[in-house]
Amino acid sequence: MKYIDEFRDGELARGLARAIAAEVHPERSYRLMEFCGGHTHAISRYGLQDLLPPQVRMIHGPGCPVCVLPIGRIDSAIELATRHGAMLCTYADTLRVPASGGLSLYKARAQGADVRMVYSCDDALALAEANPGREVVFFAIGFETTTPPTASVIRKASERGLKNFSVFCNHVLTPAAMTHIMQAQTGPDAVALDGFVGPAHVSTVIGYAAYQAFAEHYRKPVVIAGFEPLDMMQAILMLVRQVNDGRAVIENQFTRAVSREGNLKAQALVAQIFTLRDAFDWRGLGEVPASALRIRDEYVEFDAERRFGLDYRQVPDHKACECAAILRGQKRPQDCKVFGTVCTPDHPIGACMVSSEGACAAHYTYGRFRAADQQDTL
Repeated sequence: MKYIDEFRDGELARGLARAIAAEVHPERSYRLMEFCGGHTHAISRYGLQDLLPPQVRMIHGPGCPVCVLPIGRIDSAIELATRHGAMLCTYADTLRVPASGGLSLYKARAQGADVRMVYSCDDALALAEANPGREVVFFAIGFETTTPPTASVIRKASERGLKNFSVFCNHVLTPAAMTHIMQAQTGPDAVALDGFVGPAHVSTVIGYAAYQAFAEHYRKPVVIAGFEPLDMMQAILMLVRQVNDGRAVIENQFTRAVSREGNLKAQALVAQIFTLRDAFDWRGLGEVPASALRIRDEYVEFDAERRFGLDYRQVPDHKACECAAILRGQKRPQDCKVFGTVCTPDHPIGACMVSSEGACAAHYTYGRFRAADQQDTL
C-alpha cells in the first residue's frame, strides 16, 4: 500500500539499526522515553527494541489517554449513568477500565445503566437530538488530538439549543505531563531520561513549537515521530545524535503531517470552548498543575460536572497493579507480578492492560514479555 509499506521496509529498518549502532558510544547508555502509547505499540509490534544496541533503552511514558484516567473519574462516569440516570456515551476502551467496587462501565451497563459505545462525539450529539426526554452525557477523554472534536460538539449543541446534552470533560495536556515527569527527576519517582520521542497525532494539533520551552528549560531533546517502524528508528537515530552532540532541540521527523505551528483553526476552537484547570489528577502522576481543560463558563450548561454536581474523590489503584509505576517509566509491564497471569486483556486488573494504547496490552499482544528474563543492565 503506497505511503504505508514504504515505512515498513525491513531492509531500511536494518540499515537504520546499523546507523544507530554506529553512532552509539559503547561506554554510555541512552534512555529514551516514547511518550505516546501508539509508539509503544509500534516498538512492540515490530520488535524494534531487538534491532537496537543494548545501550539504547526505550522507556514507556504516560501517553495513553485511557491509562492516565484515574479510577475516581471512572466512578464519576458510572455515577452519571446510575444515580443520575443519564445516557452515558463514550469510546470503547473506556468501558472496560476497572473502577471501584469491582465495577466498570461495562458492568454498570450489565446491571441496567444506559451506557453506550460511540465512534465519535457527534454520535452522542445525535443521540441527544433523537432522545429529547433523556439527559445524554458524552464522557470525553484524550489528549490534544481528541479535544477539538469535543469542542465542536459543544459549539453545535449551543447553536442548536440542545438542553439535554452535556460533556464530562477529561481532556489532558501533553506538555504539562512531560514537564511533571522532568520535575520528578530528583524525587522518589525519578527516572533518568536522555530524550523524548514526541507524540505524533498530538503534534499535528499543537505543532512541534509547543515543546520548545520544555527542551530549553530541561535540556532534553525531543523528536516528533510518526507511528511506522521506520519513523521510530529514524527518530531514535536523531535522538542519539543529539545526545552525543550535547544538543537539546526540537526536531520533527514526522514532516509529512506535523508543522511548526500545528492546526491553528483547531487551536482557536479549543480556546473558544475550554480553559485550563488549576490541576488535574492523573493515574501514575498524581495531581499535575495546569494539565487539563474544563469547559468555559460561557458554556456551563454543557458541563456535566457542574450540571450534576459531581464530587471527585481520589481512589487508589488495585494493590497488585503496577500501572502507575509503568506510566511514570519506573517499571516495565513484565515487572508487575500479575502481568500475563491474573491480568490479561480479557480480564484486566489495570488500565494499562485495557487500552489499545496501553503498555501492558502492547507487551502482552506482541509477546515482548517473553524477554522478561533479560536483565536491564543500563
